[in-house]
Amino acid sequence: MSNITTETLDGVRDVLISSLELQQTPADLQPDTPLFGALPELDSLGVLALVTDLEERFDITVDDEEFGADLFETVGTLTDFVEAKLRAR
Repeated sequence: MSNITTETLDGVRDVLISSLELQQTPADLQPDTPLFGALPELDSLGVLALVTDLEERFDITVDDEEFGADLFETVGTLTDFVEAKLRAR
């Protein structure tokens, strides 16, 4: 995992919990916590809600071709993606 910031990680955790209505606490969602395939809430509708909320929270745009299972593999891969988007602004 790259050098993600605590601020971005905390934001991604918050969005995951609120978008997917998870019962986990932010501390439960570590960078190596699996997402896609591990969270039943992360289905096709959950992915759309999550991406929409991430775009709003971080003021980023996720293009259709960027969607992929690897993006949602773990909390860390998702946070790395958001960090890369923030750096590219």
